[in-house]
Amino acid sequence: MAPKASTFVPANIFIQRKYISMQKITPFLWYNDNAEEAANFYISVFKNGKILTTMPGPGGKVMGLSFELEGQVFQALNGGPHFKFTEAISLFVSCDTQEEIDDKWEKLSAGGEKSRCGWLKDKYGLSWQIVPPILGKYLADKDPQKAQRVMQAMMQMGKIVIADLEKAYRG
Repeated sequence: MAPKASTFVPANIFIQRKYISMQKITPFLWYNDNAEEAANFYISVFKNGKILTTMPGPGGKVMGLSFELEGQVFQALNGGPHFKFTEAISLFVSCDTQEEIDDKWEKLSAGGEKSRCGWLKDKYGLSWQIVPPILGKYLADKDPQKAQRVMQAMMQMGKIVIADLEKAYRG
C-alpha cells in the first residue's frame, strides 16, 4: 500500500543542498514515529556519526532528518505505521577487527534480535550485517575447498568470529 500523497515527504525536501552532491544514492529509512530516536541510537554506536538536518513536524516533533554514519548519509522519516523493515534489505558494516565486530554486534543487537552469519536486527527492526573484509577474501579464494570450509564455518556462526574463519581457511 503506497502512502497517501498528503503524508509522503520526498527525501530531498529536508536535505540541505550541500549534502545532495555528496553521494548519488542515499538510503531512506521509514520509521513509524521514532526516526530521531533511531538516528541518535546509530550515532551512539558509530564513532563518526552526526545529525545533519532536521525537518520539523506537527507539535514541534521532528518529522524527518538526515544523519551521517562513517561518511554515509541517510534520510529518516516518521512516516507512520504503513511500512516495516524486512531482511530484504540490510546495512553491511565492514569491521576490520574482532573487537570492532564484538562492539557493533552487541550494541546494534541490544533490544533487537541476533541471527546467523553476522546478521542482526536492531531494536527498530532494521537489519545489519557485521562482517570482516577477510570473509569476502576467503569466500572468493581460488581454492574451492578453502572457500567451502569458510562458508561452512560461517553458516554455523551467529556473530562472525575471525579466528574461526581463519582456522577453517587453513583447514
